[in-house]
Amino acid sequence: MDFDFALILTVLTLLAALICLIDKVFFKQHKKALDSQQSSQPYKENIIIEYAYSFFPVLAVVWVLRSFLYEPFTIPSGSMLPTLEVGDYILVNKYNYGLRLPVLGTEILPIAKPQRGDVMVFKFPPQPSMNFIKRVMGVPGDKINFANDTLYINGEVVERTLLSQEPSVEPWQQYFTEDVSGKKHLIRQEVGRYPAGKSWGYTVPAGHYFMMGDNRDNSNDSRFWGFVPEKNIVGQAVYIWTHKEPGLHLPSLHRNRGIQ
Repeated sequence: MDFDFALILTVLTLLAALICLIDKVFFKQHKKALDSQQSSQPYKENIIIEYAYSFFPVLAVVWVLRSFLYEPFTIPSGSMLPTLEVGDYILVNKYNYGLRLPVLGTEILPIAKPQRGDVMVFKFPPQPSMNFIKRVMGVPGDKINFANDTLYINGEVVERTLLSQEPSVEPWQQYFTEDVSGKKHLIRQEVGRYPAGKSWGYTVPAGHYFMMGDNRDNSNDSRFWGFVPEKNIVGQAVYIWTHKEPGLHLPSLHRNRGIQ
């Protein structure tokens, strides 16, 4: 997404709260309007103050839910296929990785750290106004290497099992079950395609994470632009709650499930 909805929501909530506070301290128009409802002389409240009192409770509830509990996101690309499809609507847990100040991203209550294998939403380091979603493949201090068509984490092979390949004769795409630190998930790979090169290696610096898409050969991830700093963490993707195909289609619950 190209605009920062969290910033817009925060500004609107604070503005509504400020208008209500100023009215309570100085003008007291809302109180006069409430009192006039019980008298024969109605009092006309300023429309801006009236709207502020009407919308502030709703804005505050939405702000708290989205900032500290769960936030909905839509999957716009196929970089996480087959785990997540274009049109999936997901819920992102905002407290698993610690409570953070909205907009600023500053951690105010540590709870836990991202683990290898987690699916995480984060602010794209080269363009923080955009939210990206990838899988955590390396945590601080990890050495990530790729050679001989094999991925290594800290010198150990990341095990994978071939599930299928298409077509059956001279296949060009393959699907695997991959095991990252005991967390199994699906990945997709294209035969003979190495967008990041046939061999590469990185060491994850302190306070950063190495991210990769499950659609390994069609993902703009840490192999190309580097590491994700902790301040860019948004939350852990935990659930697909609905799916909608592009165009004039109704939402469907056929993909309703937890995210592995």
